[in-house]
Amino acid sequence: MTRPGRCPHAQRGFVLPTAIFLLVVLATLAVYLTTLSRTSHISGALDVQGARAYQAARAGIEWAVWQVNDPQGLQVAPTPCPASPTPLTLGGTLAAFSVIVNCTRILATDGADTVAVYQITSTATSGVAGEVDYVERQIQARFSK
Repeated sequence: MTRPGRCPHAQRGFVLPTAIFLLVVLATLAVYLTTLSRTSHISGALDVQGARAYQAARAGIEWAVWQVNDPQGLQVAPTPCPASPTPLTLGGTLAAFSVIVNCTRILATDGADTVAVYQITSTATSGVAGEVDYVERQIQARFSK
C-alpha cells in the first residue's frame, strides 16, 4: 500500500542521475567552447603578428636597397653592401621585431659590362623560439646595379 501523494519506494531519486548527467554534459560543452574561443583568438593574433613580421622584413629589404642605391649620390666607387648582419631598429607597431639584414655583392659580366648583383636577405623575428607567440618571416631580394 502506498500513501496518497508519495512516490513508491522504487521511483525515488530517479531525477538525480539525470540532473548530474546533464550538468556533466553542459560543463563539458562549456569547456569545449572556451577552448575553441581561446584558440580562435590566439590564431587571429598570430595572423596579425605574421603580417607585421612580413612588413618588418620588407622594411629591412627596402632599407638595404636604399643604402646600396646611395641616396645622397656621394659615392663614386662601386657601392658596397651594408655591414652584414645589420640589426635594424623599427618604430611604431613594428618596434617589437628584431630585423637582421644580410647583403652579398657579386660581380657579374653582362657582355662587355661588369654588373654588381646584390643578394639581400631580411629576417624579422619576435618572441622566443618554441613559444606560442614566436613569429619569424624571411624575405630575399636580388637586384643589379
